[in-house]
Amino acid sequence: MKRRPTRLLALVGLCMACTVSTAPAIAQEPSADDDRPVYLDPSFSARERAADLVSRMTPSEKAEQMISSRAPAIPRLGVRAYGWWNEAAHGVAREQLADDSEPEVLTNTTSYPVSLSMGSTWNPDLMHRVAQETSSEAREVVRDNTRDLNFYSPTINLARDPRWGRNDETFSEDPGLTAKMAAQYVNGMEGKNKNGELPPSANGYLKTSTTIKHFAANNSEFNRLTGSSDMDERTLREYYTAPFKEVIRSSSPGSIMSSYNRVNGVPTSADVGLLDTLARKTFGFEGFFTSDCDSVHQIQSGHQWKPAGEDEPLDHVERNAWANAAGVDLNCNKGYHDEHNFGTALPKAAEQGTETGNGVYTANFMDASLIRMFTVRIELGEFDDPEKVPWVQRARERVPKGSWENSDANDAVTQTPERLKLAREAASESIVLLRNKTSGGSGDKLLPLKVPESGQYRVAVIGDHANPEEMYLGGYSSNQHSAGRANGVNGYEGVEAAIKAVNPDAVVDYLPGTTPGSEQKLNRDSVRKSADYDAAIVYAGTDETTAKEDQDRKSIDLPQPQTSLINEVAARNPDTVVYMETIGQVDVSSFASDVSAMLWSSYNGQRKGQALADVLLGKQNPSGHLPFTWYRDESQLPAMGDYSIRQSGTSPGRTYMHFDGQASYPFGHGLGYDRFEYSDLRVDRNQVNANGTVRATAEVTNTGETKGSDVVQLYTAPPNEPAPTQHPDKRLAGFEKVSLRPGETKQVHFEVPVRELAFFDQQHRRYEVENGNYEFRLAHSSSEVAQRATVGVHGKLEPVPATVSTTPRAAEDGEHGITVRKMFPRDTVVKPRITVSMNDGTLRGHIADSQDTPLPRGTRVDYRSNRPDVVSVNRHGEIRTQDQGVATITANVRYRGTSESTSFVVKVE
Repeated sequence: MKRRPTRLLALVGLCMACTVSTAPAIAQEPSADDDRPVYLDPSFSARERAADLVSRMTPSEKAEQMISSRAPAIPRLGVRAYGWWNEAAHGVAREQLADDSEPEVLTNTTSYPVSLSMGSTWNPDLMHRVAQETSSEAREVVRDNTRDLNFYSPTINLARDPRWGRNDETFSEDPGLTAKMAAQYVNGMEGKNKNGELPPSANGYLKTSTTIKHFAANNSEFNRLTGSSDMDERTLREYYTAPFKEVIRSSSPGSIMSSYNRVNGVPTSADVGLLDTLARKTFGFEGFFTSDCDSVHQIQSGHQWKPAGEDEPLDHVERNAWANAAGVDLNCNKGYHDEHNFGTALPKAAEQGTETGNGVYTANFMDASLIRMFTVRIELGEFDDPEKVPWVQRARERVPKGSWENSDANDAVTQTPERLKLAREAASESIVLLRNKTSGGSGDKLLPLKVPESGQYRVAVIGDHANPEEMYLGGYSSNQHSAGRANGVNGYEGVEAAIKAVNPDAVVDYLPGTTPGSEQKLNRDSVRKSADYDAAIVYAGTDETTAKEDQDRKSIDLPQPQTSLINEVAARNPDTVVYMETIGQVDVSSFASDVSAMLWSSYNGQRKGQALADVLLGKQNPSGHLPFTWYRDESQLPAMGDYSIRQSGTSPGRTYMHFDGQASYPFGHGLGYDRFEYSDLRVDRNQVNANGTVRATAEVTNTGETKGSDVVQLYTAPPNEPAPTQHPDKRLAGFEKVSLRPGETKQVHFEVPVRELAFFDQQHRRYEVENGNYEFRLAHSSSEVAQRATVGVHGKLEPVPATVSTTPRAAEDGEHGITVRKMFPRDTVVKPRITVSMNDGTLRGHIADSQDTPLPRGTRVDYRSNRPDVVSVNRHGEIRTQDQGVATITANVRYRGTSESTSFVVKVE
């Protein structure tokens, strides 16, 4: 194309066939009203303050701030030491309290059910409440209630294989369910409402900052440091990165963690296309990226990676420069590490002009990273008067400043009755009733247990996991010392207390599953005794010896001798209940048909025993539903390192969307003590354009005799198409958890934008909607359909803006050499290089150097400056620095009636 005059440099390469305008400058925002530097002045935005603060740092100070464990203090600027690596997967559990070390495990903080248990609740509102309490407790225990408030949680990788060692950290195998649960975790932790917005009571401050992880396709432990997750672009977009996209757009999390593995041969922590092009420019991510600990080190030591065209692997300077240039802002430097990290290597990389996958390395990359990171710290209130930060004041009202210590001497003061009650509620709602059949000759189903109020009644609770010396609470748990253990309730303790509360004369005995001194030898005495009880509850489980981070499961069998224990107890006592508290699916084929009832949850928090008792005795009508497909055995699973999802000649496919076998239990399965009937499914139209929305309603009735909850699920099935298209057999389009009294009926509502039915067309690199008749299925699970409706879809998806981003540089920098700038001299033309991500997954405008494309014909772009005396925008759209200070430039893009905007900060030096 022909180069335009300098005055239009802001639009070069972007606006062929688009209209550029500049609206009148908005009212100038106030400058500092005293001698305070901008970064300490709350009248400026957090990003403006961050830019000012970063501009005052030396190159070495900048680099040293980019490590997690810990970023050192800068006394002359009032910057205190900060630990970025903290954990709160299911309760606040780790804090980075010391230099050059991993974070300390916290003592006596509340431990809630793990993410997989929360996923089985199918209740985002409950997840939001748990996250709110977790973040409140975090504010109470971290230093001064103001620091170390970034948490490396939640994990939103998908539970695609039950053998993965970290499945307890996931929410589901389904991207949509995962995204809805994770979004409410983020909202609750960060102090936002369920719509992802800070309420007025927050006074503009975040409560904590969250890190969604691990980006991307990090779903196997056996090769996590050296392996490559290989797949086509469609699988990457539709499955592995789909929950990240949705959480970014609905909740704007503070940060994302890159993963250890490679994706299609490129280490994720050095992958410009994955971090910058996909997460930032396509998904609209505006926070900071942290590495996994230490995935940057693994670029060299684990992967020994050689970029295309290079003869040698990257060295220690190059690996750090490549990672930061690709988009990793923070180097978690205490994992698999050596002495080289961002703090030590980046100044040298800038000095020698290291070539990277995103241009020549300069200090501009450090500026961009630090502004993102310090924006979060400022939003958390660290640099402001604590009296103005409501989260600080509320925490100090509950736990006076300086009174909490990380030892048993804290008396578990933050494990409040309200939090323990919530842990119990969440745990009871997570339990899935898999099976419940008639007990003996009574004609009644075994559960709930019918405990008489008086007289003889005997129950055996059997199995080592029922009454352990110390409960296993899942990965990334806090330590429970004497005060914390006093608040814990294991399975046996919970059942015994609940039964005796009904019948003080009842006998509730604990029988070990193994012989003392032998973890794998069946306790035959317990088996013999089990026949003498009115009910036998076999408590089976897994723990860190079965699988954990860095260790996948070898099989989906229960650890021995638990399967034998269940079989032999069931053979002697017809009223046998099996409760499985496990990392995921287990092989139940040998006993499923022989026991009267089966229950499942993942690791269920410190009140797990009360929750189990609530369900067993009917205080809680079970409402959990499986968040995964319950495979029968390993023969139904592809190789662990196979990251394909769709069926092939060697694979039956993964997840309910593609699996072609007979599962033990389908995705979404879950029974209750009452039956919920579905009726009157209606869709608001029989034909819809690809750009439209289908609205569906249905009636749900509790036909039982007690109050209960159910998860109403809506699936869509695509038109019949040729096999090569390989659409999912079905996809979860929506769900709603409803609670109804006996006989009560409620109408449920679903909205399904047709664009969500699209698939990623690899040839054209965009999402497209297949035309034809789609079936809408109202269902109890992915396999139990109650009602169906058909909607014809026609037309093509018309792309409109979904997100907008910018990559500013100075016009004088030319087209190459400087990828991004935040600091500019006076009288400089700023070229914003705008990128528009369309809702069909395509990018228009600036993509990368030499990869720009025109904005669509008819696009209108407006730029505004909030401080024209610092940075001006003229009527031609030229952005020019004027005077020392900081300003925010807002870019608004309008196309086909849709407007999206973004803003960036310019620091004028």
